[in-house]
Amino acid sequence: MVADSSREHAGRGWQFVTNHTQVLLCIANDPDIRLRDIADAVGITLGSAQRILADLVQAGYVKRERRGRRNRYVIDRDTPMLRHAAQKGHDIGGLLELLRPEGHG
Repeated sequence: MVADSSREHAGRGWQFVTNHTQVLLCIANDPDIRLRDIADAVGITLGSAQRILADLVQAGYVKRERRGRRNRYVIDRDTPMLRHAAQKGHDIGGLLELLRPEGHG
């Protein structure tokens, strides 16, 4: 069994879930979320959040809708996960459903 401090140290430097997925999860939980709040929740800079969101929009995973002075983000849950052959036949909605926090949905 690994001691708690060793387990914490061992987990530093990499993550199971990428920042792109973390941004998608933030949007899935709150489509009206501000970019600043996404950055804070994921633990990245505002610039990184903007770049990740631009990647997700360009790839077709997210659509940006202007609502007055704010943006609303809509995830196309049917978009296939085509970044790797191992995900062939799976869509983003399935991933978001799997990673959805307890008590949501």
